This record gives sequence, structure tokens and C-alpha cells, in this order.
Amino acid sequence: MSESITIYHNPACSISVAALAMIRERGVEPQIIEYLKTPPSREKLTELIAAMGIKPRDLLRRKEPRYHELDLDNTKWTDEELIGFMVENPILMNRPIVVTSRGTRLGRPSEAAIVDILPG
Repeated sequence: MSESITIYHNPACSISVAALAMIRERGVEPQIIEYLKTPPSREKLTELIAAMGIKPRDLLRRKEPRYHELDLDNTKWTDEELIGFMVENPILMNRPIVVTSRGTRLGRPSEAAIVDILPG
């Protein structure tokens, strides 16, 4: 049975494209979720953040103009509020997020961040 892999992907992101290529080089065709077209629910996003062992703030894309428009650098925002901003504005999410039976990882700062959870 083949390894099941899901990638939360943005085809306009070079790191996400490189991560997808790494997965395919391992002989696996992952489930691809273009999260800008099909954003994760609040529940799913909360689950992904927990599985990665990070805080919601760690998933925010700080270079995104919307991040600055919403003043998300401000420490007044709770984790729940930050998750809400990402659900409403999925462009705020860093990418790619890769999910395998071996773990869940954010492919940042480079696609190599996912190597330890990929099959052989």
C-alpha cells in the first residue's frame, strides 16, 4: 500500500512547488489541497497547527500585505483570533503544510523541512 500524503499547496509559491516535486520524486502522488481555493476549516486548521507543534502565530506569513493591514504583529491577538484571521484570509498561511503518517510539517524555511516525514 502506498504512503498517503496531503500537501496544502500554493502553486504560485516556489517552496511549495519544490516540496510537491520532492514528494513526487519519492513515487507518491499526494492529495493536493490548494488552500487558497479550498481553505481549511477552523477545526482543521487548529488540528494542523497542533500536529505541527507550533503556535498559530508561527504559521502566519509576515511578508503578506494583509498581515500588516490587520496589524497582526500586535500581541493583543489571541491564538483563537489569529486562527480566525487565517480561516478568513488563507493567504496569511505559510506554506506548504505536508501531512503524512510520520507527521505534519510546515515546509519552511525551505522544502527540506519536510524530508524527515517523507517515505524512503
